Amino acid sequence: FHNSLVPFAERLFIKMKKLFTIDDFIVAFVSALGYGFGDAISKLLGWPELVCMGVSFVLGLVLQEIISRIAFSEAVQKSPMNRAITYAAVFLIFITAHYISTSKLGVSMLDYLGEQVVSVVGLPILGFFVNMFIRGYRKQKIQNKYGDGSKGYVFDVSDKNIEELNQQNQPVSGDYDADCAVKTRTGIYVGQKYKDTIIHAGIPYAKPPVGARRWKAPEPLPSSDAVFEAKYFGASAIQVEHKGVILKHHRQSEDCLTINICSGAKKAEGKKPVLVLFHHGDFTYGGSADPLLYGYNYVSKHPDIVLVSFNYRLGIFGFIDFSDVPGGETYPDALNLGLLDQIAALKWIKENIAAFGGDPDRVTVLGCESGATSICMLAASGQAKDLFGKACVFNGSSETAYDTPDASRALAKNLLKETKTATMEELLKLSTESLKDAAQRLWLNMCAPTCDGTLFPIDVYRAFQEGAASGIEFIIGIPGNETGVFRSYFGNQNYETLVSAGMVNILNYLDNSLSDEIQAYIEKQKSVVGELDAKSKVLEQLLGLYIYRTANKLSEGGNIVHLFYWDEKPLIENLGSGTVDALAAFLGNGEALEMYGNLMNSDLSETLQSLLQKFVKGDDLKLYHNEIKGVDALEWKAFPHALIVSDNKFQCDIVADRITEIKSLYDIMVN
Repeated sequence: FHNSLVPFAERLFIKMKKLFTIDDFIVAFVSALGYGFGDAISKLLGWPELVCMGVSFVLGLVLQEIISRIAFSEAVQKSPMNRAITYAAVFLIFITAHYISTSKLGVSMLDYLGEQVVSVVGLPILGFFVNMFIRGYRKQKIQNKYGDGSKGYVFDVSDKNIEELNQQNQPVSGDYDADCAVKTRTGIYVGQKYKDTIIHAGIPYAKPPVGARRWKAPEPLPSSDAVFEAKYFGASAIQVEHKGVILKHHRQSEDCLTINICSGAKKAEGKKPVLVLFHHGDFTYGGSADPLLYGYNYVSKHPDIVLVSFNYRLGIFGFIDFSDVPGGETYPDALNLGLLDQIAALKWIKENIAAFGGDPDRVTVLGCESGATSICMLAASGQAKDLFGKACVFNGSSETAYDTPDASRALAKNLLKETKTATMEELLKLSTESLKDAAQRLWLNMCAPTCDGTLFPIDVYRAFQEGAASGIEFIIGIPGNETGVFRSYFGNQNYETLVSAGMVNILNYLDNSLSDEIQAYIEKQKSVVGELDAKSKVLEQLLGLYIYRTANKLSEGGNIVHLFYWDEKPLIENLGSGTVDALAAFLGNGEALEMYGNLMNSDLSETLQSLLQKFVKGDDLKLYHNEIKGVDALEWKAFPHALIVSDNKFQCDIVADRITEIKSLYDIMVN
């Protein structure tokens, strides 16, 4: 009982400490002066009781607003000396005011201070316990739905929700809401207001890659003055449908090259920085319609940022090499089409985002998993030069790209066998459904981007080291418990197949001595966690080291790099905690996270949102006292230091010793 009670009490104290701080009490001191003097002086003047109450209330609020602006200003918060001087000055003012009020007015400021302190302490405590009750209810609801989480992600999506999600934009011929309409080079798009934002969804950024344009590089759209709805997401890319992928409920099409923009409803004078989201999904699934990527929560809290998301081609439609197929020589771009789509989307943003209030010269990109890998690749590509100046990547590196087109050519041969075709002409005649079915059977053979020496350097790490990504500032994130997330997406059977194939590839790649060490590690671990989880731990450590290596090479190449390590515990152990949780926390998408079986910590999310905002705006990655509730002054130092998020707390420290238990891996994988 004692062992469980003490940790609970400690956690309770930490959470309670976040409710009010010394700055809140300083505000209470000054507010008390306003209420006290307003009430006392108006009564001495003989004013009616209601008027006295009104004067007291107004003067108290005015002084509260003034002292809040002073106490929480950057000038005060960034300097311990300034904070101490401010507190001392407020205390002296209160003592002086108390002396004057008692000797001249016969009123004790201490009485008013007592009332204010009760308000400062009492109301947040009441709210705290109400929130604890609500959180407990939500937690129980999630646990009832997921149980032990062994079945992976389970989504309760009704037919009504699916019908709403799958509505399609239509041309507009009559009147429309001019406040939600934006004119671009390619057309006028009429979005819709949602909460404090305006959302424009499903805007095409390139010609549909269908018919003769299947497996061709994206082509720019013609100029147009036509008017279109932009209320609904465009179709997701044709993709592999794993058990735990929510977008299997969303319509899919080869005509998938669409973009979504979320901006604040209030017009701003200057242009706002732009945050562009690259969706995750192992290059075989996913899309911008995933609720984890919705932008209205983030933009509602940070209306000074324009948030963008988009789709790109996946699987056999986006990453396949036809050079050995008769007629394939006319499709030289097929092996990296998904990345060419991304470049086309960034170019569309560069050209048109100003119409939505965004600044085309201040673009930050953010991606997880395959989205993170994509960004790493684009950072080394000359074709993406100057399309973004900052990058936030989590759980992805160039290591997951292919060194040569061999695997992509093998995929093309397997596709021919599956579809009983022999030439490009025959492949082009196949229906979308036939190709989708073949892709589903070939999911384990699917390819990622290929380092072809043209679009991307053959050795991306060396390119980073030699300054290929110069001028780009990075946040690079490493997950500490991602294996459960992958299992939840792929399902147990597919996940086991994936891990086994991954281990074979890894052991073939490494030299014998290191392979033996890994095998010994697996043997030791499997007696505790089982063979599958032991192998999963190896793959997770390798992935973490590859991400760390990316940060290291970028830093050596002169880039400013901020390392981020996510080590939060999941609500349900089998679901893991990584990409899903970090992405939801950065964007404030708590409702989406509950769909994925976890609860958001609002304080943690608020802090990460503010850090992301600072990064996008180009501010120093520092948080001052009380800039975020309950967070002490925090400075995110550059690599090799890392911002570590663990047990709902933040610290900045060296992280190299945390990312692997197989120590010899570090020297081989990072250097």
